[in-house]
Formats: sequence, structure tokens, C-alpha cells
Amino acid sequence: MKFLGNIIWLTFGGLIISVEYFISSILLMITIIGIPFSFQTLKLASLALWPFGRTTVVNAKHTGCIFAVMNILWLLLGGIWIAITHTIFGILLFITIIGIPFGKQHIKLAVVALSPFGREIVTF
Repeated sequence: MKFLGNIIWLTFGGLIISVEYFISSILLMITIIGIPFSFQTLKLASLALWPFGRTTVVNAKHTGCIFAVMNILWLLLGGIWIAITHTIFGILLFITIIGIPFGKQHIKLAVVALSPFGREIVTF
């Protein structure tokens, strides 16, 4: 079921979202200052490409002060807009019964987009 959900997700916008994250990662890697943020957008691209059967967990080893500062910078520099976009798409998909699983994935991506530093992607 996860495989089928991922295939449908890719067909109806997941591939586009993932490519957008990947392009933003490349643009961020051009600057030295943007390199830490580019790794987080790569993490989001990976999760946006194949979201069913995967989730993120907060890593206890990565909850230091630097991760808090980076998450605040991330939020102020664009993370809030990414999260709002995912939330809007999630709400629109929740209107239909068929779209509920895809709406859940957008909400999951919105939560990760708010604070990606200190998280790991795990398969369940």
C-alpha cells in the first residue's frame, strides 16, 4: 500500500515538489553560508520524493544550541513559507476522501519544514 501511495504521490505533484527542493539545494550550495541549509532542503527533497512509509524523528544527540539557532534562521528565511504552502495543500486535499492520505503527507512535510535541523528520516 505504501508503494502504491508513493507512486500516486509522485504522479500528482510529489515529483515536482521534490525537484523544487533539489533546485533550491543546489542554489543554496553555491554560497558558503547556505550550505547547512542546503543539506536540510535535500532532506526535505528526499522525504517529499517518497513520503509514505517514512517519517522524521528528533535525534537526541542533535538538540544543542546550534540546532535551535539554525532552526530559527531557517524559519525566518523561508521555512515558514514552505510550511504554509504544505499546510494549504494539505487542507485542500483533506476536503476529498481520496486526498486524505496525501493531505497527511503534506502536514508531515509542513512540520519538518518548520524545524528540519536535528531531525532524521526513518523508515517504518
